[in-house]
Amino acid sequence: MSEAVAISPSLSPMAPAKGVGMVRAWLLLIALMVYLMILVGGATRLTDSGLSITEWQPLLGAIPPMSDADWQDAFHKYQTMTAQAQVLNAGMDVNAFRGIYWWEWSHRQLGRTIGVVFLIPFLFFWLTGRTTKKLMPHLIVLFVLGGLQGAIGWWMVASGVNSELTSVAPYRLMTHFGLALLIIAYCFWLWLELGSTRRAAPAAAKPWVNAIIWIVGVQMALGALVAGLDAGRGYTDWPLMSGKVIPETLWALDPFWRNFFENEATTQFLHRLTAYGLLGVAGWCAWTFRATHWSLFALFGGLVVAQAVLGIATLTHAAPLDMSLTHQALGVVVVLAATRLVWTARGAKA
Repeated sequence: MSEAVAISPSLSPMAPAKGVGMVRAWLLLIALMVYLMILVGGATRLTDSGLSITEWQPLLGAIPPMSDADWQDAFHKYQTMTAQAQVLNAGMDVNAFRGIYWWEWSHRQLGRTIGVVFLIPFLFFWLTGRTTKKLMPHLIVLFVLGGLQGAIGWWMVASGVNSELTSVAPYRLMTHFGLALLIIAYCFWLWLELGSTRRAAPAAAKPWVNAIIWIVGVQMALGALVAGLDAGRGYTDWPLMSGKVIPETLWALDPFWRNFFENEATTQFLHRLTAYGLLGVAGWCAWTFRATHWSLFALFGGLVVAQAVLGIATLTHAAPLDMSLTHQALGVVVVLAATRLVWTARGAKA
């Protein structure tokens, strides 16, 4: 058996002597819930529901409007506090408002539920000796990141409250989405570290997987900007953009740096270029390391190809809800596949 296909135990010093299976199952559950949170957040964005709740009440906000008067009050705040209501939804009535409200409420409620599902088992594992000195700091960081995510979520929503914006600021959406990806990847990494087996990887693969994880991160951040600007609905031809290789409005905004965050043409153009780069790197690695039978590269390459095809189809159909959510869902899987590559390559021998 070649070095590339051999497997070795990867039990980490951070693994507790008892209950490691429970801890791993809990981490996997948190990761799955964050994954669901990302999808619900995507639906909230695509249905323009994110500004329907104009206040941040971490505890009292769990109680939705219970009477007609409560609904009218929430609707009045939306109408008077957001440009979205005044410009885009001027004809909306309270019944239509309920439809967008429930998306945002569900997104926030899921976040609260994740906090509870994290905290109670965490305390149980700590009090019953199912953690270690090396694992505890990681779990504390995860908890802090979860709380920070809630604060950043409100920071994002606040950009569209009592402002001229008709949606949340794209760069704040990118930050919110990026932190969600970090949390899910962190959970997955710890899950791997606490009991998965690490396949022996060729040493030459290590710099390539480090490059891959960075390219994937940049690509997902660009995707969030494209989503925040609804740029996927502005240039729906491919491989050209409005019939041109380089769109005319690529650097139209002033000052120059605004184009990277607020220009639909620039963000989509960079999103496309990064996708081509990722395809090239993934394909090259799958081919280069084929003789080692290290199939993780081939699997990653297949996921990237599927994501690219789905991205093109989503684009040419003007980003409908179902295709956009599927594209986002597969993007998270690509992030986790890249995370697995990096984790596995850590065991590579020089």
